[in-house]
Amino acid sequence: MKSDLDRIASKPILFKIAVRHLVPGSWEVIGRRTLEESLTQPIVYFRQDVGDFRRCEICDTADNSRSADPEECVGLEPMAVWDEHHVEERLLDTFMGRPSGIVERMKVRLQ
Repeated sequence: MKSDLDRIASKPILFKIAVRHLVPGSWEVIGRRTLEESLTQPIVYFRQDVGDFRRCEICDTADNSRSADPEECVGLEPMAVWDEHHVEERLLDTFMGRPSGIVERMKVRLQ
């Protein structure tokens, strides 16, 4: 098992997101590792007003936030909590080299 964890940990991080509580047994736990320092840093994300797309905010998981222009939010994760099946779909889309419909729908909207 340790070699599997080492192999997985050697790969680049695709995305950092919040996942809704897992249904017991839905994902198999294959082991535990201490997180590297870089992975313990706050996760930065954006939220955008659906009524006025010009209003955006950049936030992080340490409760810091500031107003931002939509252009500043390009490339950031949207503020969202993902269900398990959506995470699996996003991973599959990534590994298959195709755009994720979920990610596309949540991208920041520019003027």
